[in-house]
Amino acid sequence: MSAIPVADDVLDAAVAVLPLDEVGTALGLSANKVRQMLRDGQLIAVRRDGELLVPADFLVKDGVVKGLGGTITVLADAGFSRTEMLRWLFTADETLPGSTPIMALRTSHGTEVKRRAQAMAF
Repeated sequence: MSAIPVADDVLDAAVAVLPLDEVGTALGLSANKVRQMLRDGQLIAVRRDGELLVPADFLVKDGVVKGLGGTITVLADAGFSRTEMLRWLFTADETLPGSTPIMALRTSHGTEVKRRAQAMAF
């Protein structure tokens, strides 16, 4: 089993994070399946006080935010580290609906977020 990639904790203290068992409960999956999602690049985790945590903003009522996995893939293809991805997803951008890339994804503006992520690769 490969190691779980973990981002540095660059999140503002006000950003809600969830332990893997709570993420699993929210998604109807085991913690092991959530770990696999982290390995597969569908989610990003940080480590606080030795515990793996996932930003709550990555989840919606019916699963993972639509477009998040694809955005992570585009950023990875552009050479971003997990830490850089997390920083970018949560950095304010007043030109985006929702004011951050993750909030734009949450409000169904994934095409614009992916377009910007792709543009950063060049």
